[in-house]
Amino acid sequence: MRKAYSLLLYLALPFMLVYLGFRGLKDQGWTSRWRERFAFYREPTPTGGVVVHAASVGEINAASPLVAALLRDMPEVPVTLTTFTPTGSRRARELFGLKVRHLFVPIDLPGAARRLFRHVQPRLLIVMETEIWPNLFAAARQAGVPVIMSNARLSASSMSGYRKVRPLIAHALGGLAWVGAQTRKDRDRLVSLGAPSQRTTVTGNIKFDLPVSATLEQEATALRAEWGPDRPVLTAGSTRPGDETVLLSAFGQIRQQYPDTLMILAPRHPERFAEAAASVRNAGYSVSLRSEGNEGAADTDCLIVDTLGELMRYYACSDVAFVGGTFADIGGHNLLEPAALGKPVLFGPHTENVDAIARELESCGGGRRLHTESDLVESLAEWFEDETKRRAAGLAAKKRVESGRGAVEQNMDRVRDIIRRA
Repeated sequence: MRKAYSLLLYLALPFMLVYLGFRGLKDQGWTSRWRERFAFYREPTPTGGVVVHAASVGEINAASPLVAALLRDMPEVPVTLTTFTPTGSRRARELFGLKVRHLFVPIDLPGAARRLFRHVQPRLLIVMETEIWPNLFAAARQAGVPVIMSNARLSASSMSGYRKVRPLIAHALGGLAWVGAQTRKDRDRLVSLGAPSQRTTVTGNIKFDLPVSATLEQEATALRAEWGPDRPVLTAGSTRPGDETVLLSAFGQIRQQYPDTLMILAPRHPERFAEAAASVRNAGYSVSLRSEGNEGAADTDCLIVDTLGELMRYYACSDVAFVGGTFADIGGHNLLEPAALGKPVLFGPHTENVDAIARELESCGGGRRLHTESDLVESLAEWFEDETKRRAAGLAAKKRVESGRGAVEQNMDRVRDIIRRA
């Protein structure tokens, strides 16, 4: 079945190139290193190390505690990060600078996958979360490179899609050296699709181990002093258009009760920064742009975070956080970032990608699932009004994050074992 899959990829290749070109019109990162999309790399890459594949920004953020542990505990082993998106590339550079080498992962063609392994010659490939690349996995097997899936998750909807091509997926998963699943449900779904049962274990979510800068609280206090320390602040992170429609309407309502409320809006994708700012202005609100060095004066209604890598900084400034991709039918983004900072977390009904964490935050009182715009307004009003309730919810969220730490060390135990035997 992999031959049929490869044939389809070759037939679809012209359309993929058009897609890359179209994306390149808005972000030249899609086309500036286009040769890498076929594993033709210009610069040498350190060999004999670990390759960590993370598709985009979200996966890079998830991988960051594991990459940091690799750099700390195994400094003699080179680390190469691969991503598919240029935003993932930029995020990798922001987090790790020149400590790691970045490459774009090639389109999953057999020859390109083989060229990647000939170029890097790694001792181990770590694939983050839900990235299942049949030809990449097959090329690793041919090159004698063990592959592990770290922080693996599989939603019910994704499983339904994979079942239609189960022989292809089972062949890819069956050769994995180890799978570290986030939850028991994730493990069971992956095993049912062909992951090796005895080598698939539940480790918890690596995102619980995300580092929190010791300076964030000081930075947040200084920023809030500029805005007006008593202003209610809502930070909405990783938002999509479907989230922003609800947020803007709710923002208008909450400002009737709290006229000086500041909304900090961080759209998920850079190509939407200008669009989001225009939507806020069209709704009649004054806007400041982070990229212009203006972090919002006292008379700013909305600060648009049109930069990458600063979301935690602005979550730290908030009284209440909203996480996007949840009113928009996307499945949700990282709920743990604001929770780790002790902020009460709001999210919409669509949490398929982060469902276990969403339920845990609901259960401990650190987060709330919203179904309507009215729910959003009511929750904001309640937490803006009652500081005691707000702080209690934030503390509950933070404690849940702290209690969930430890997945990175379980992954590192497996990595050390495989590296020793490689």
